[in-house]
Amino acid sequence: MSWESFLYMGGYAIYVWPAYGVTALVLVGNIVWPVLQRKQLLRQLTIKQKRTQAR
Repeated sequence: MSWESFLYMGGYAIYVWPAYGVTALVLVGNIVWPVLQRKQLLRQLTIKQKRTQAR
């Protein structure tokens, strides 16, 4: 099996590689999105706590 035949995927590469790409994007998104949401939530809570202590 050569690299060319592997990349060609028996003529189905046009369907297989985009499917791999979408899957990779979803997996990365499932890791990055919660991390960003957590940072935003912690920032908001910190601001809210500072407002409460200032009173």
